[in-house]
Amino acid sequence: MPLIQMPKAPNIIAPPMVEEQLTDSVRATLIARIKQLMLQQNAVLVAHYYTSADIQDLAEETGGCVSDSLEMARFGHAHAARTLIVAGVKFMGETAKILNPEKRVLMPDLQANCSLDLACPADEFSAFCDQHPERVVVVYANTSAAVKARADWVVTSGTAVKIVEHLHKQGKKILWAPDKYLGDYVQKTTGADMLLWQGACVVHETFKAEALQKMKLAYPDAAVLVHPESPAAVIALADVVGSTTQLIRAAQTLPNQTFIVATDNGIFHKMQAVAPGKTFLEAPTAGTGATCISCAHCPWMAMNGLQKLAQVLESGDNEIHITEPVRSRAVRSIQRMLDFAAEQQIAPRMRGAA
Repeated sequence: MPLIQMPKAPNIIAPPMVEEQLTDSVRATLIARIKQLMLQQNAVLVAHYYTSADIQDLAEETGGCVSDSLEMARFGHAHAARTLIVAGVKFMGETAKILNPEKRVLMPDLQANCSLDLACPADEFSAFCDQHPERVVVVYANTSAAVKARADWVVTSGTAVKIVEHLHKQGKKILWAPDKYLGDYVQKTTGADMLLWQGACVVHETFKAEALQKMKLAYPDAAVLVHPESPAAVIALADVVGSTTQLIRAAQTLPNQTFIVATDNGIFHKMQAVAPGKTFLEAPTAGTGATCISCAHCPWMAMNGLQKLAQVLESGDNEIHITEPVRSRAVRSIQRMLDFAAEQQIAPRMRGAA
């Protein structure tokens, strides 16, 4: 069997972290204005767990949605609003537009991207797929519309294992993109034959197993919650591995009073809301030369803020457009996931949880 030459993902440099800082009076004024504009424009706010507390609270107060990318896609598709405001990163806005071509889809900042998306250029990925026509192409939701259009299936972290299990049972070989760590986790869990694109999340890749082991010793009663975009050595230390929604559910339902959490720290706002009496600690990202013990927050997610949200509603800027036939091709791979997920109950995978 010839050696397969795997593509090398480009080196992604994240932008500097700039988080919105507001006085109470400015915050209150912005929120009131945004609510008024949303009513006038028949708009609903769909936000990811990694956005700021202000954005998450506003989404819930106005009848919107705060969730992971799977539920964001479901909610936006089902909601009757004519305008969807997607607070997250660009692929989430694109997914909303793919599923809702008749709706106006706005984002607070079109520069809010994702290292996984950037690490998988559509032309290079398509060429790699062409080299392996015998494989089913499965891509993570953290990809561009053009990459989704080239795929047979789109998956989220909450659906990836079950969908690949389904394909593996049919004897299918998989070409996977873009996250090498999530792909490795899915391959080990399912036993499927998978070729892995070599992308990585700039947040999850930084979690350190050695430091996490020391933290576990310092907090022996804590449960470790890990997102599967993390390195294998970190996943091996987890009590629960799962999507953001699955990790939140675990924080709420497990008897532990303390949790060490290896995912973007934006999730703490929801965890503290559903489990107010519990303690949540950031998993360590520190290594040699690190300047912080844990700095697990996506700088692109931090681009979402109330000021930009008000501005986009005032101006109508930052609208997402997807050309044909890219949209019609991409919707097929997304719809396969949604149809499959509708038939399944996807629960957290717990290993040795207290």
